[in-house]
Amino acid sequence: MCIRIGIMGYGNLGRGIECAIKQNSDLELKAVFTRRAPESVKILTEGVKVYKAEDAIKMKDEIDVLILCGGSATDLPKQTPEYAKYFNVVDSFDTHAKIPEHFAAVDAAAKISGKVAVISSGWDPGMFSLNRLYAEAVLSDGKDYTFWGKGVSQGHSDAIRRIDGVLDAKQYTIPIDTALEAVRSGKNPSLTTREKHLRECFVVAKEGADKERIENEIKTMPNYFADYDTIVHFISLEELKENHSGIPHGGFVIRSGKTGWEKENTHIIEYSLKLDSNPEFTSSVIVAYARAAYRLNKEGVFGCKTVFDIAPAYLSSMSPEEMRAKLL
Repeated sequence: MCIRIGIMGYGNLGRGIECAIKQNSDLELKAVFTRRAPESVKILTEGVKVYKAEDAIKMKDEIDVLILCGGSATDLPKQTPEYAKYFNVVDSFDTHAKIPEHFAAVDAAAKISGKVAVISSGWDPGMFSLNRLYAEAVLSDGKDYTFWGKGVSQGHSDAIRRIDGVLDAKQYTIPIDTALEAVRSGKNPSLTTREKHLRECFVVAKEGADKERIENEIKTMPNYFADYDTIVHFISLEELKENHSGIPHGGFVIRSGKTGWEKENTHIIEYSLKLDSNPEFTSSVIVAYARAAYRLNKEGVFGCKTVFDIAPAYLSSMSPEEMRAKLL
């Protein structure tokens, strides 16, 4: 029996989820839900219907896991607690500073409904979070460093697009090379947020919009840009489509630590990703956690979970015997 998946929202992430479902034989796309007119949304999977977002709850008995593909700025803080009342859900909420309060809101809803809600799945938060945890556990005497990019941040791009007067936008996160090399050399530098990355924004403003106001709103946006050196370019829609149509990303999680009686030995743990498509890779992580959410709920587990709470075996389509034989 396949795990029946519903997709809430059909943008870049929703399309990525659809592709990932195709690659996993134990998953089945049951329905896509959208805030747009359903007849205007063309999906890739034959025989699957697109419904209005408000119709999702009517199908709660036909969907095992609902994957929420909205943005972290305004969609997921409302959607995840709401849909956790009716479905096992997975989201990719990525506003790191607000994860604790998002967890609390979602946990309250999922505990009442008896469902499993997995939040903040993806690669950061998500895969990078796990690697930070593993590295800290192994090298207890050390320092963590995370570098993102160079690549397009979907969440930050979405946050810009929601500013009044913005037609479209792409935001690139760029590691600062000198900081990255200092970490890899084992120097354990103390780096501020501003010293590790800069953010570069390419913005298409609506006709007559106040560009100075838009630039100021971007640069002062808390949790997104305020703590970084941020460069804002205003360009045409044609330029954006021609030069910034892809969604690459990647990054590094590095921990430098010491072992030995006198801490005489230095060790570097580095985990890296180089992604042609940020949303498609994020989607691949999300569907693995959708599988886990379904399995956990079948075992009677409920409430909000993060990647820290879910054992790796729940993510794989392989049996425990196969995992032990092939991967251990």
